[in-house]
Amino acid sequence: MKISTTLYFDRANQQLGDVQGELAKTQEQLSTGKQIVKPSDSPDKASLVTRLESELARQASYQSTLKTVNTRLQASETVLRNTSDVMVRIKEISIQAASDTLSPADRQSIALEIGSLKDQMLSLANTQDTNGNYLFSGSRVGSPAFSKDAKGVVVYQGDESRMKVAVGDNRRMNLNMPGSDAFVKVVRDDGKGHKVGVGFFQAIYDLANAVKNSDHTNMQRGIAEIDSLQQGVSDATAQIGTDMNVVDMQNSVLDEITLRLKITKSDAEDLDYTSAITKMNKDQLALEAAQSSFAKISQLSLFKYMN
Repeated sequence: MKISTTLYFDRANQQLGDVQGELAKTQEQLSTGKQIVKPSDSPDKASLVTRLESELARQASYQSTLKTVNTRLQASETVLRNTSDVMVRIKEISIQAASDTLSPADRQSIALEIGSLKDQMLSLANTQDTNGNYLFSGSRVGSPAFSKDAKGVVVYQGDESRMKVAVGDNRRMNLNMPGSDAFVKVVRDDGKGHKVGVGFFQAIYDLANAVKNSDHTNMQRGIAEIDSLQQGVSDATAQIGTDMNVVDMQNSVLDEITLRLKITKSDAEDLDYTSAITKMNKDQLALEAAQSSFAKISQLSLFKYMN
């Protein structure tokens, strides 16, 4: 079998190209700090990195949702704590009004203050978040939680829905608390032997009227009902506190998952600089040898050999 000069030339040229390609690849790896510059470098690792990036994006989405949930919970907690403070004041002045030492004129002033405090709590109950959604309207976030009906009575206009959002692959939690769970009704005897539910704001309105009219019987009833209303707000505040603890715990879980995924991704794609520099030096030596060999082969010809 005869081996032509052209075959020698072609093989040397191919070898030179291969060595140059390896050196260029190593240099590109060093410049990017990545083992995988393009998918063809390592299809298996490239596929793994793609899956890990997708998983990291999902975890980031969960963390973003948790941030939204926490913001709403904090806003709701602030509303309920402020409401509780207002109710403490209502009870305090109602007890004063029930005293026999106060005059009807004094009670008129107290009744006005109770009415003003009721309006303040109504405003709190209709608090909106940063997106303009009402915190306590259930799923009817576009409408105020409480408003007056045709008779002028303040009633709950939202629904009982608790909206849930995904905060993990197998974890969902409440995004809201319906106003009916926080601003609860009181149970009252209607005077005919029947128990009826009276709305949160109606109960306070009735207390203000009793104070205004120096109606001691209904003042005492109203003061007792304030305790029930206050308990409802306290229970709702405690529930929100529990939900906020869940947010903190779930954030910790997601942080651990994210860290583990990042470590795995780093192992798959990040470059070992020491090994890469060693390889580059070897590639450079191989390139010099290939260039020297190519230079000698390129000078070969049949006439030069005959001489």
